[in-house]
Order: sequence, then C-alpha cells, then structure tokens
Amino acid sequence: MSLITLLWPAFVLAILLVFIHAIFGLEIIKRGVIFTDLAIGQFAAIGVALSLLFFDGHYAFVLTLVFALIGALLISIATYRVKHIEAFIGMLYALGASAIIVLLSNTSQGTELFNKLQAADILFTSPSDLWEPLLLYTGIAILFFLVHKKLSGISKELFFFGLLALTVTSSVQLAGVLVVFVLLIVPAFLALLQSRFPALVFAWVAGSAIIILSMVVSYLYDLPTGYTIVFIASLTGILNALIF
Repeated sequence: MSLITLLWPAFVLAILLVFIHAIFGLEIIKRGVIFTDLAIGQFAAIGVALSLLFFDGHYAFVLTLVFALIGALLISIATYRVKHIEAFIGMLYALGASAIIVLLSNTSQGTELFNKLQAADILFTSPSDLWEPLLLYTGIAILFFLVHKKLSGISKELFFFGLLALTVTSSVQLAGVLVVFVLLIVPAFLALLQSRFPALVFAWVAGSAIIILSMVVSYLYDLPTGYTIVFIASLTGILNALIF
C-alpha cells in the first residue's frame, strides 16, 4: 500500500486546516495580536477537558464552542477597553492552560490527555472524518469573505473573533492547540515576507507543503505527528525570518 493511498484522508484534512487558518492568520498578524488564537485555543481546550472529565467525551463540540466563544468575547471587549492588549491575551492563555492542568491533574491519564490537547495525531484520519471540517470551514470562509469587510467597530471584532472561535472549536479537537497556532501564524508569516505572489495563495501553498512534509516525516520516522508539525513549521518560520 502506497503512502498516498494510506494517508490521503490525513493529507486532505491537513490542507483543509491550512485553508481556513491562513485566512485568519493573515488578519491576526496585521492586527498585531499574535497570541489571540493561542488564547482562544486554550479556552476551547477547557471545553474538551471538561467533556473528557465529566461526560466521557460527549458534548465535546458544544462545550468547546462555549469556552472558545467566551475567550473570543473577552478579547473582543478587551480590544476596546484594555490598554496593553497583548498582556491581557497572555494572561488569558495562562488562565486557560492552567485550568486544563488543574482539571486533568487528578485523572489517571492527565498528562497524556494534556499532550493530546496541545498537539493531536491526525495521521490516521479516516475519510468519514473529513465531511464535518469540509462543510464547516467552507461555510466559515464564505461568511468571512462576504460579511467581514462590510462591518466596522465592535460588530466587526465580534464577528471576526466569533468565526475564529468557531474555527478553533473544530480544529483544536482535530489537531490540538499548538498545531492550530502554527497553522494560523507560520503560513501567514511566510506569505507576508514576500511580495511576488498574493499573500493568501502563498500561505495556502506554503502551509500545505509544510504540514504534508511534516506528516510524511512523522510517519517514516515514527514521530508524534502533532509535535512534528509544530517543530517543522516553527523551524521553517524562524529560518525564513532570519534569512530573508
């Protein structure tokens, strides 16, 4: 069985993740609130932790969405009320990360679950797992391109962070907080380093190449997939920043 035949669902999921996160990543870097997605992702992961701890994994999407929206709402309000917004977002991230550890500390699989929430293994995704993110991310992208530029003020912030929260709700469960972070930041960052190609198209192509390469390396050398993606993507971004 060839590598493509075995891993094609994972490759499709990877491209879907890059597709939607690059859209938000470009906007986040332009806004200068880099850790926004990381903070919302950690808040979303609280919902996953609660689902695993109290409901045996049930209601994960609802709980994750609720906590992601709480994080997004706090950041939207803070954008207009808090002077040092990056410091505020950093505190939200610390609150979310520590809450997860506290929740999982008394479980027999606490460390394993925490690691999974940070960077999950998407290598053996099945074809049936693709329909939900395909429909969800397509719908979010359509809403973003049709509505976002027409809004202004607090309504624009709420709309943007609400869509980001909905995206993160799905992607954190699929890939983990740190994977979501690098997919939001690295492809967009690489795209903004160059001016030859349209930024979004470049982000899609570069991000897809990075994540697929990471998954192949993970498979061939039996490495943890999520953390391999985070390592290779981060290293690529750092090297490009220093060289170019």
